[in-house]
Amino acid sequence: MRMHALRTILVLFFMVALAGCMPWDIFGGSDDGEPEPGVEAGDAEDGDEEPEVLAPVPGSRLARLHAVKTWMYQIQDVAEEGAVEALAESGYDLIVIEPTNTNRDDAGFDSHGAVRRIKAGRPGRLVLAYIDIGEAESYRTYWKTDWRAPSKGKRGSPDFIVTADPDGWEENYPVAYWDTRWHAVVLDLVASALADGYDGIYMDWVEAYDDDDVIAAAEAAGVDPVKAMVNFIFHLRNTAQQTDPEFLIVAQNAPYLLDLDDRYRSAIDAVAFEDTWFRGEADADWDDADGGDLPNEYDDEYATARLIEQYKEYRAHGLPVFTCDYCLKAANAQTVYAASRAQGFVPLVTRVSLAAMSETPPPGY
Repeated sequence: MRMHALRTILVLFFMVALAGCMPWDIFGGSDDGEPEPGVEAGDAEDGDEEPEVLAPVPGSRLARLHAVKTWMYQIQDVAEEGAVEALAESGYDLIVIEPTNTNRDDAGFDSHGAVRRIKAGRPGRLVLAYIDIGEAESYRTYWKTDWRAPSKGKRGSPDFIVTADPDGWEENYPVAYWDTRWHAVVLDLVASALADGYDGIYMDWVEAYDDDDVIAAAEAAGVDPVKAMVNFIFHLRNTAQQTDPEFLIVAQNAPYLLDLDDRYRSAIDAVAFEDTWFRGEADADWDDADGGDLPNEYDDEYATARLIEQYKEYRAHGLPVFTCDYCLKAANAQTVYAASRAQGFVPLVTRVSLAAMSETPPPGY
């Protein structure tokens, strides 16, 4: 009862903060000289000297994030018997799980208790809440009975639900993430994560700014999709840190967002990238043969060598870089671990369903 009340208070607090946002916080930046979210007046503009990369304060949560050597990522079947205990008993420095009580079928799951047990299993361990900030998921508790998925060429209802997931993930729908109604949904998820004791959030689908249908929706609304995404992340960060000043913001994928909006480096505390060396097919189950081992065969900016060079840009700005690749074969997993670590990244090899802990932990684990 006390946790429910705390969550309610936090949600109300976030909604008040949202109501107080200025237009440039939401729709992609002002044209009247106002500073962007997270950017103070007088901060360096493009072409100015690069700011010094400062080390995190010793003992802080951010310092612990920088010190992570191993990590695990599980966002399915966390509510299954023994799953939380297995995560708690593991030796990983950082664990990313979803707040399972946001799944409609597991709404009664004790997410707060799970976070507490996982943290207690290893002193200093960080636990991040997976939140898809760029897609609506129809199996979540926030999906109302009168909401409708988009059909071909037609938006869903509410109309911030733009299109179907381009990679084939069922029940996942890219959204107009600049819409204040979507902001309210995500802020509610962040408030729940704060109440449940997570150390921060792990944001998926930051790359929504690069989806063709989302770009078209942004153009129709007069929104700059790149600026709007960075503003949205700043808004999440600034609002969450009013409650927990050390709350961490970690982004997944969207490697080239840094090139399009330099403010992005200040909006996040770390980045993670999937499929650098190997990928799996969407919606593949844990035991499916196509759940991993599919090599990166791109010959464009998403080729392995090109991605590695881009990841180094984040490292140059003092941001930890995590990699997540999907393999079933131990030999492929060991190749990834060696290659990623050689570049100064923190690797994980698991299976694309993310329904259990990896069976191929890193060497020396």
